[in-house]
Amino acid sequence: MSELKHTPLHALHVELGAKMVPFAGYDMPVQYPLGVKREHEHTRKAAGLFDVSHMGQVLLRGPNPAEALETLVPADIVGLAEGTQRYALFTSEEGGILDDLMVVNAGDHLYLVVNAACREQDIAHLRRGLPDHEVEVVDRGLLALQGPQAASVMQRLCPEACEMVFMQHGRFTIDGIEVWASRSGYTGEDGFEISVAAEDTEALARRLLAEDEVEAIGLGARDSLRLEAGLCLYGHDIDTETTPVEGGLIWAIGKPRRRGGERAGGFPGADLILHQVAEKDHHRKRVGLLGEGRAPVREGTELFDAEGGHLGRVTSGGFGPSVGRPVAMGYVAIEAAEIGTTVYAEVRGKRLPMTVSKMPFVAPGYYRG
Repeated sequence: MSELKHTPLHALHVELGAKMVPFAGYDMPVQYPLGVKREHEHTRKAAGLFDVSHMGQVLLRGPNPAEALETLVPADIVGLAEGTQRYALFTSEEGGILDDLMVVNAGDHLYLVVNAACREQDIAHLRRGLPDHEVEVVDRGLLALQGPQAASVMQRLCPEACEMVFMQHGRFTIDGIEVWASRSGYTGEDGFEISVAAEDTEALARRLLAEDEVEAIGLGARDSLRLEAGLCLYGHDIDTETTPVEGGLIWAIGKPRRRGGERAGGFPGADLILHQVAEKDHHRKRVGLLGEGRAPVREGTELFDAEGGHLGRVTSGGFGPSVGRPVAMGYVAIEAAEIGTTVYAEVRGKRLPMTVSKMPFVAPGYYRG
């Protein structure tokens, strides 16, 4: 087994008493002494600091980088205003999802953030697909400050960043440290994702943790927070066998890229994906699921109808601390995807009722101005 990589905050995690686990090739904190449930609750009511430095950060340079990237993703990148970012998907020729990513229009280049587990394949995909462009992988730390009090913290340290609204991006200075920051995150809360030079990452993290509202939060709470927010985890809720339409991600297909748009198609798998959009011709769909009682329904749990017919499978699941009951998402046959439908999850030989529900399971706290 290859040796696990360390983020610039590894020593700080150990100092703070984190329980470390392997994740995407890195030694990462799954929880701190506070515990997963309390970390989750603290992020929902105050502000949590997450180390996401394992994510891949990439700069794309060359002629018309937005037009070039549109040959690999169905998002509207050309229409992305400078200083803003957008969620995008790398798609395959078969219509599946190779990864999801964030794309920032940084002026004369694009700044991409890709998933840690897909980092190397994404970089190879970019270089293979865009041979006339420079794909630069940057060695930087990445911190996520998330929660309803994140803006209060940032107002004291970098008030200019608080002028941004959800999905805007800029360059700022915090305590003399230069950062790239966006108003976004993976928890459903208001917050900031902050890219910082590797050598400055620990100093910035300590500065943020010195604020009364801020606690260090691990991967365990990050997962329960994003599940309550109805956000997909690549390799679980979306993958190469899932199309954007099945995954409920039609909104990630830019209107100009759809049939009838001025830049329709032109991305891998466009024929199948756009057919599914136009004709609603797909046989399963990602849905939210609410359970009863307190027993969590985990990934891999099979789903059935009242007569015992197989409907699908849970792809992410657990107990939602903010919801106060089991929450999950998964794929069911299209006829069972209507909100309010009851399905049955098989847990240890018992079939527990769950209700197909709207997502997110908690009201989003994104700041839109």
